[in-house]
Amino acid sequence: MAMEKVRRSLPPLDAAALERIALRYVERFATTQGKLTDYLARKLRERGWAEADAPDPGGVAARMAARGYIDDRGWAEAKGAALTRRGLGAGRVAMALRQAGIEAEDAAPVREAAAGQAPASALAFARRRRFGPYASAPADRDLRERQVAAMIRAGHGFAIARKIVDAQPGEVPQFDTHSASMACDDSEPC
Repeated sequence: MAMEKVRRSLPPLDAAALERIALRYVERFATTQGKLTDYLARKLRERGWAEADAPDPGGVAARMAARGYIDDRGWAEAKGAALTRRGLGAGRVAMALRQAGIEAEDAAPVREAAAGQAPASALAFARRRRFGPYASAPADRDLRERQVAAMIRAGHGFAIARKIVDAQPGEVPQFDTHSASMACDDSEPC
């Protein structure tokens, strides 16, 4: 019979322990203030709080940012570039930044850069998934509709997705500057 694993109970957190946990987290991971706040709040739920005054995970995250351990704008730029290289569109980049708790002023230049790279990003996605010009054979209507839906879920605009999916194998479509601005933004749904 296997021995049961005994789980030891960890003591409740105090202000110094919360700072140590935050410091260890930012030393191990590139993160944002919003993600660190959520992490510290989870740790507080798991372990409890030992002091009389209320804990402030947001304040701890703000102190880490003030010390230069967290850079939301730098994290947003790196994450946006990584997602567009993977072939995800401006809609998915904006969603990832919102989920990470990036403020609008830090996210705006990254969203604009992702929208400017919309055709290249969409072609990278199509190449990876072998859609349109990168397919081995022309797709039937049902398959093309599923491919367009996949591109829209990946954050690309409908016009770019349709143009790529409708392209014949081997014929990479050309995009003008107007098509590049057809990416998802906050003013219209993707």
